[in-house]
Formats: sequence, structure tokens, C-alpha cells
Amino acid sequence: MTEFNFNNKTFYLLENSKNGKVNSETIFNYKQQGNIVTAEYTGGTIKYGKIIAILDTDILNMMYQCVTSENKLKAGKAIAKVSYTKENKILLKLNWQWLNGSQEKGVSEYLEK
Repeated sequence: MTEFNFNNKTFYLLENSKNGKVNSETIFNYKQQGNIVTAEYTGGTIKYGKIIAILDTDILNMMYQCVTSENKLKAGKAIAKVSYTKENKILLKLNWQWLNGSQEKGVSEYLEK
């Protein structure tokens, strides 16, 4: 079983669905205590965002909320598959859904800096 440590790790977007709000200028700063993983994110199209998640082996069950650059409040949920790249960086592959508005779904990928 591979253990993942998100504490004090920084992530950036690799790829996002068209209906996602995060862009390449958004930076995610993660913390971890036991199986609880949190992150704050800012930059680009996001004024401020927060993630809280539970890590279960190689799955992050996530809830997130943010204020966009257009002053819109958004909230969503995601299931992230966690793996390591051959360079030993953490890679997150998310299946996400907005919980407000049209409740659109999408996919995105994030890589540890």
C-alpha cells in the first residue's frame, strides 16, 4: 500500500473541463493531519477557495468552495484518484460536480510542484 503525504505540498492545474473555474494561474497549498487533507487555493480565476477531504488509501473524497474573480460563490464535490508520477510527484485525477447552479460535472488533473 502506497502512502501519500499532502502536508505542505503545492499543486497546479494540468487539465480542466471547459465548465471548470480553476485555470493555470491557480495555486493549491495543501495540509494533512492523519487522513484529513485540506487546501487553500488562489490565483487566476479564483479569488479564494478551500478544500476539505478524507484520504482513503489512494482516493480523496473532497468538498470544495470558492469565490471566483467574478465574485460568484461556488461549491462542489469531487472524487480524486491519487497516484505518483515516475518523477515521484503526486498526481490527482478528479471527477467533480458543482453543487449549486446547473450542477455541471467535469474532470481535471493536478500535479504537485
